[in-house]
Amino acid sequence: MAPFGNTLTPRIRMIRKLLRRVFRRDAPSRHEPATIPHSRHGIDPALVSHNARRVCETLQGAGHRAYVVGGAVRDLIAGIEPKDFDIATDATPEQVRALFRRSRIIGRRFQIVHVMMGPETLEVSTFRAAHDENTLKDEHGRVLRDNIWGTMEEDAARRDFTVNALYYDPVTQTVFDYHRGVDDLKKKTMRMIGEPRSRYREDPVRMLRAVRLSAKLGLTLDPAVRAPIKEMSQLIENVPPARLFDEMLKLLFSGHAVECVKRLRAEGLHHGLLPLLDVILEQPLGEKFVMLALANTDERIRADKPTSPGFLFATLLWHEVLANWEERKAAKELPIPALFAAMDEVLDVQAEKLAITRRIAGDIKEIWLLQPRFDKRAGKTPLRLIEQPRFRAAYDFLLLRAQSGEIPLEVADWWTRFQREDHAGREAMLLPDTDKKRRRSRGRGRKAAAEGGAPESGA
Repeated sequence: MAPFGNTLTPRIRMIRKLLRRVFRRDAPSRHEPATIPHSRHGIDPALVSHNARRVCETLQGAGHRAYVVGGAVRDLIAGIEPKDFDIATDATPEQVRALFRRSRIIGRRFQIVHVMMGPETLEVSTFRAAHDENTLKDEHGRVLRDNIWGTMEEDAARRDFTVNALYYDPVTQTVFDYHRGVDDLKKKTMRMIGEPRSRYREDPVRMLRAVRLSAKLGLTLDPAVRAPIKEMSQLIENVPPARLFDEMLKLLFSGHAVECVKRLRAEGLHHGLLPLLDVILEQPLGEKFVMLALANTDERIRADKPTSPGFLFATLLWHEVLANWEERKAAKELPIPALFAAMDEVLDVQAEKLAITRRIAGDIKEIWLLQPRFDKRAGKTPLRLIEQPRFRAAYDFLLLRAQSGEIPLEVADWWTRFQREDHAGREAMLLPDTDKKRRRSRGRGRKAAAEGGAPESGA
């Protein structure tokens, strides 16, 4: 009986899933969404991606429902130009794939379709059904796999916050709102859809997302949303490192990183995200350095200037490297080998929590390794250093060190002037190479001793 039972169980599960899909599609909605016209939501059509509109038009033309969804709608109503546009539809991934030549189905935990139009990639997801007893979860309640399709109402209930459960039809310019998200956005309140504790168990990253979005939009967390965060923050340890790294990138490059870190500290979520970051933020010098780096990143993002994950993570982890390096030098290790060892140890510890890519880790190390070379302002070292590909990033890093009080301002000022000079001017700025003089003096001393004489006096 055992073999027969083992083969029958998967078939029963498949039949149950099929029946749920059939009956859910035909089941009447429990309530209709608020239908908000353009005169009330005020979305500027010029801010809506032309390609997002094309995707919706193509899906609707094939008989499907299709809307811009989530964060893009939220930002459009708030008057913020979205960085990307997601589409939600009742078409299955296979049906979406068949309508767009340049598209592919990706994901295992959540199947979605990437539709490529020119340089833009749009994420198209199928309406998902509500969770039930058959949803695959880990022992902490985190959802592991979820590809049961449902209705638009069920899809809205599945979203985390009310301000993210908004659907916009770019053709009719209508917003569909099941959970009063537009009202919450106008009242500057962030509410959870469903019971917050169970929603945090399903996906602990929602705690970080609550902080990030509230900082970005200037929202106040609803007491029911805020209350469980501190006691449930340890659930973040169960999130895969790669996913946690992606969420940290969104937070740090939101343009509101300073406010995000302040709120992370207020909610107790900064512990463990970056090893010892909480300790750094409790030290005046470390806190000033990190906050300067975050403020610099926020300014660059708001000014549409390029930013670098490698540079920012280098600043966040620098004081750990510095402390490790000092310990190794105190133990009589040679300075440069000690720095290499300190960097590797800090990044290895970091890899246990955040999956920093190899390329970004390489950028981080290059910035750190160039720092000791800024101490040398004599001989050919400055001329060679300024030609390094990562010089500019390392120099910006040096400026932060000087502004925070870690090193004298005169060092940063010297390098600022050195860059502006032509070759002749740079040659004139170089300090006397005392190391070379000392080596020559020792050499003359040894030669004189060998010849039985004494070294010449400088007098």
